[in-house]
Amino acid sequence: MLVESFNPFHHIGISALVAAIPILLFLLCLTVFRMKGIYAALLNLVVTFIIATACFQLPMGEAIGSVIQGTIQGIWPIGYIIITAVWLYKLSVESGRFDVIRASIAGISQDQRLQLLLIGFCFNAFLEGAAGFGVPIAICAVLLASLGFHPLQAAMLCLIANGASGAFGAIGIPVAITGTLGLEGITSMDVSMMTALTLPIINFSIPFLLILLIDGIKGIKEVLPAILVVSAVYTITQLMITVFLGPELADIIPSLLAMGALAIFLNKWQPKNIFFINGKKVEVEKYSLSNIAKAWSPFYLLSIFVLIWSLPLFKSLFAEGEVLASTNLLFTIPGSSLSSSIGLISATGTAVFLAGITTIITSKGIGFNKGFQLLKTTMKEFWIPIAMICAVLAIAKLMTYAGLTAVLGEAVATTGKGFPLLSPILGWIGVFMTGSVVNNNTLFASIQATAGNIIGTNPSLLVAANTAGGVMAKLISPQSIAIATASVGEVGKESELTKMTLKYSFGLLLFVCVWTLILSLLF
Repeated sequence: MLVESFNPFHHIGISALVAAIPILLFLLCLTVFRMKGIYAALLNLVVTFIIATACFQLPMGEAIGSVIQGTIQGIWPIGYIIITAVWLYKLSVESGRFDVIRASIAGISQDQRLQLLLIGFCFNAFLEGAAGFGVPIAICAVLLASLGFHPLQAAMLCLIANGASGAFGAIGIPVAITGTLGLEGITSMDVSMMTALTLPIINFSIPFLLILLIDGIKGIKEVLPAILVVSAVYTITQLMITVFLGPELADIIPSLLAMGALAIFLNKWQPKNIFFINGKKVEVEKYSLSNIAKAWSPFYLLSIFVLIWSLPLFKSLFAEGEVLASTNLLFTIPGSSLSSSIGLISATGTAVFLAGITTIITSKGIGFNKGFQLLKTTMKEFWIPIAMICAVLAIAKLMTYAGLTAVLGEAVATTGKGFPLLSPILGWIGVFMTGSVVNNNTLFASIQATAGNIIGTNPSLLVAANTAGGVMAKLISPQSIAIATASVGEVGKESELTKMTLKYSFGLLLFVCVWTLILSLLF
């Protein structure tokens, strides 16, 4: 915070109401006014800039610096990750491997309810754990669309499914980061264990919800054994990992085991009635096991490189004075006290980029010329969504440095013993504005912990609630919506997708709120 007071009106309620204007306006723009995401983001950026400088007295230099810092982070590392992830997908398509991947999944079962469980839930969770930052939504939505799902429907289903894995994206960073914030008496393991009280209920339910959305109660009855296999394996495994090992592998191992268990189960069992989305069967070829293994190699490579990039030993190479420290560009933003950095090699996008380069080298028919043409095409296709993401992050930076997020947190915390009921809402707000559970916990975990100590509620429980509430906002955060619509070629339909997912975001958030209140009475 770079202002003298986050309460410029000397009344928490009034200051919080003014601070909430960007959030409320964003929702109205995307739902009621049906504005395109980029226009809604730019309008809100202007409004937030005015509120931050005129009402909260953020100095002009710091306000401009906030926008620059948010824009840089929107391009690097987030935009970098998105571009490289979609590029990897395009390379897979160009090489013909994507057809084999699609066929390998469809070959497990032609029933598209089961394909949804395999791709929309299991593979989605795996990519969330391996990479995060929109990669699973982008790739899985395209996969489903290629199998016959309507593009916006595919995007919606992947957004909802992501609610089961978003808390532990990118090697568990959202939860792991809480251990680095200096919260008194709280470790990341404490928070990880507390998530096991809430998230398993949601995780177990989401596969049922996905099938309900495409085939109703009838569909649930017809594929109930398969749903139970996925829900039980994923939920139980993730619960055990979060309680005994911590957050780092809480998405990767459960999703792989769930996918493998379902594949083995479907080898022995298939539903009596085969369901095709829109009643249309998608014909697929059959391939040998070796061809299937080669086709999946871009995603093996993605996982391997991202895992290497996430290892503490590898990260230590970029510390000050170490061998790769010079690849991190650090600089102060002119006219402000703010600084920014660009990790040329340490960014996760570089890991994805190397997976793409390796895919080019190991693919017949794709040379570097064609490969980089695809990269250029991807950049052209995604400049609008990335511009929107930059605007959203600039808004988040303005709200943070001007004290808007702080006064919103304080306003919610004044509810006393009722705070646990509202605690997840704070997390929801954080992710809605930033699109990141990591950023959300960075912003609000300390407020949650402080409030817990004040009202006598386990602070780890409230930090976990901040995480769980934040995950529910990923379903409709402008950043997620922008990635989802862009990946399925529906840029400009952000408002339509937001309306499709809004009630599920609110419904899951309501459950987290009520359940957190109940847990606060027990812990």
